[in-house]
Order: sequence, then structure tokens, then C-alpha cells
Amino acid sequence: MIFLLLTKCIMFVCTIFAAVSFETDSPRSKRPFFIPGMKKSKLLPTAFSVMLLCGPAFSQHQDDEFQAKSAPVQFEDVEVLDQEAYKPKPIDTTMSLAVIAFGSCNKIDKPQTLWADIIANNPNIWVWLGDIIYADTSDMRALAAHYKRLKTNPGYKKLRSRAQIIGVYDDHDYGINDGCKDYPMKIGAKKCLMDFLDVPRNSPLRKREGAYQSYTFGKGAQRIKFIIMDTRYFRDTLQPDPNPNRRYYPSMTGDMLGEAQWRWLENELKNSDANLNILCSSVQVIADDHGHEKWGNFPNARKRLLQLIVRTQPKNLLIISGDRHMTEVSKMDLQGLPYPLYDFTSSGMTHIRSGTSEPNKFRVGDMIVKKNFGVLKVYWVNDHPVVTLEARGPKNELYQGITVKY
Repeated sequence: MIFLLLTKCIMFVCTIFAAVSFETDSPRSKRPFFIPGMKKSKLLPTAFSVMLLCGPAFSQHQDDEFQAKSAPVQFEDVEVLDQEAYKPKPIDTTMSLAVIAFGSCNKIDKPQTLWADIIANNPNIWVWLGDIIYADTSDMRALAAHYKRLKTNPGYKKLRSRAQIIGVYDDHDYGINDGCKDYPMKIGAKKCLMDFLDVPRNSPLRKREGAYQSYTFGKGAQRIKFIIMDTRYFRDTLQPDPNPNRRYYPSMTGDMLGEAQWRWLENELKNSDANLNILCSSVQVIADDHGHEKWGNFPNARKRLLQLIVRTQPKNLLIISGDRHMTEVSKMDLQGLPYPLYDFTSSGMTHIRSGTSEPNKFRVGDMIVKKNFGVLKVYWVNDHPVVTLEARGPKNELYQGITVKY
């Protein structure tokens, strides 16, 4: 359009010159261009005026085009070109898993001291269980910058080069403390997580709401399946409790997952062909005596989850969780489930909670309030998994090990 407009202006001026230069000896009535009273001396000013008239139109069109190109776009629609921040990498599910490491609650502005210790365990896969970074921001570019800062950390880069990475956010990387479904930037927060995890652009995971996902690794009778729930995107709100020992009133009608995720979860559990299923939750499922974030804040949702596990009968299901800035193992016997249900919590990679004790009637072993990460070491006996739950810390110190034979 700009080229066409400019061409017309030039042609118009040239026509004026042609009319005067080559037809001045012709009768006025036969001249191709004639304005009564127009003298040759006024031709150039007239032509200049025509250009001035064309100029604003040209300028306005140029401004309109610039404004169209500069129109604001949602951050979630922006392509990430920085390969340090995003380099698509599909998960290789053909590999067998012998060592699984996981953790949560990692403040990027604190020393990142555990990566060498985690690598020393030679994990095949690392699972994030939330609070990957502490951004607490609704500015999605700031959130992406926090993720990039971790992603370019030398220790974490070394882990990424040796192990596959999967996981989910919790509240502080979702963008707001104790965030839930009402958070207005949740679409952008999910996109930032997907980019951090290098999820390919064409992955179905990017096309649906929420960050829930599943992966089945290995072959034959030694398959291991990860079922990763999103406990933020669809979670209902809670009412604050003035009791200093409990942050919220329990919500009897509230939900954690939303119906679409419940249907997905039921299908993943019912149709799993794995002999070891690992259910990942950013907050604790079994522990229910403390007053912090947990599935127990939604008693009926927690009951629904436990009943779903019994009804679908997945083989050898183990829960791993984060959030609490300490590590512990909880165990529950569910009527109708042919094995005990364990919830292994690992949280506090860069910082820990105050207070070294709290009640948990389901706890087995110790509650350990030290910086930590979790390790699952898996081996097989006649296609039955034997899993050692290890809580480890700086210098790869083993705090506690509990072996579960299925």
C-alpha cells in the first residue's frame, strides 16, 4: 500500500510536467492537463502542494502499520527465542529408571549448593514438586527471568545434561503465595513452566488448561509411571483461620483438581500398565494434623482421591510431595488396597522451616528439618519393585532410608 500510494503521487507530478513541457504549443482545449489561470511559473508550487497532500496520507498509513505491528500481545503467545531459556526436548520414555531424584522449595537468590550432591546419586530423572523458584510475581517476564537464572546455573545445567527433568509448580512459582484458580495470570504461569521444562510447542500438554501430565518409562514388566497432578490451577479458595496454629478453615465443598483433571486422573490410574506408579503432588496428601497447606484442607477432595486409588487399584502406587520445608515419610493402610500407601515428602533445598517437630499420626521414621532432597532407588525382584526412600542433604549425607517391598 505504501509503494502504491507513493507511485501514484509521483505519476501525478510527472503528468503535470509532461502536460506543460510537451503540450504548451497546443491549443488549450487539447492539452492533457489544463487548469484555467495556471501558469508555468506556478507549476512547481502546485506539484509541491500535491506532495504535501500525499505526505500525511503516507505518514498516517506508516503510523497505522507500525501500530498494528506494535500491538500488545499476551505473554503466553510470545515465542521464546533464547535457547538458554527454552530449547525443546521431548522426554525419552524408552529408558529404564533405577534412580529417581526429586525436590522442592528452591530460592534462586540463595546458594545453590545441592546440585553436586544430587548428581552424585546418578539419577536418571529429576522431578520438581513445586516452588522451583520463588518469584511471587504477576509479571510473566520477571517469572521467566527467574526460571532462566536457575536454568543457567552451572550445577543445574550439569544435572540437566545427565538426567531428564519433569515436574510441576506450586504457589511461589505459580506466581502468588497459596495461589489457586482465581489467579489471573495462571495461563502465563503455566507457559513459563512449560518453557522451563523444555516442553515442545506441539505437545498436547500445552494445548489444555492446567499443568497435569503423565509419563511411563521403561519396558515390559518393569515400567514406572509418573502421574503429576496440578494442585493450583483449578483449586478452590480457602478462608483464612484466625487460629495461629491453622492457616485456613477446612473447605468441605471445595476441590483441589477440577472435574477435567479428576477424569484424567481416573483414566491414568485405571489404565496404567506400570508395575510402579508414582503419584506426584506439590502438597502433602496423607499428613493431616498440621495447619498448613495440604490435601486435608479439602477433606472431601482428599477422601475422593484415596477412594479413587482404592477403586482403580493401580499397581504399587507411591506418593511423593513437597512444600513443607522439611522431609518425612507418611504411611497409610487403606481398606481394599493390597499394599500400604506411602507419601514421601522432600522440601527445602535452600532453606528450612522454623520448629523441629509437629504432630503426624501417619509418620514413619523421623521428621528431619534440614536442607534436603529425595532419592528413590528402585530394583526388581521377579517383576516386583523394591523401592528405597532416601532423604539426603549437603555432602550427600543420608539422613534416613526406608525400604518398601511391593
